[in-house]
Amino acid sequence: MSAPTILDITPAPIDLNQLQAAITTDADGAVVLFTGTVRGVSRGATGSNITTKLEYEAYREMALAKLGQVADEMRAKFELIHGIALVQRTGEMQVGEPTVAVAVSAGHRGDGAFEAARYGIDRLKQIVPVWKKEWKPDGSSWIEGDYTPEPKDVPAKGLPARAQ
Repeated sequence: MSAPTILDITPAPIDLNQLQAAITTDADGAVVLFTGTVRGVSRGATGSNITTKLEYEAYREMALAKLGQVADEMRAKFELIHGIALVQRTGEMQVGEPTVAVAVSAGHRGDGAFEAARYGIDRLKQIVPVWKKEWKPDGSSWIEGDYTPEPKDVPAKGLPARAQ
């Protein structure tokens, strides 16, 4: 059985039905799909603190390589999973639009698909070079992550200037 892997950095809307179909094999009875969406109201947000849209940028070549690393890690940790999709959007997105999708297929719900999807989104947020700008009524700002890359996360050539 071939285990499909979909990795993409794209400005196009994510077709969740197509993504599920692309990673589901004849041996799969379970598919877990996680989507991150633009939320307008964060914890405690009011007035000018409400998000009106998000804008994402990525270092595409490195981001695709890091998505591949995440998929490899998922397969190593969760040996019973089959298909994997890791898709990150770039560009501007409005409240309610999907910004990222992680999909995992497996033979049964207990074969690690839930855990693999959670690992996939957490790891994607840690090491994939994607930057987010949050737009609010009173202006915009780039959002900083809180993860410090480990040696295994940084390619031999180092990080691009924007990621440092």
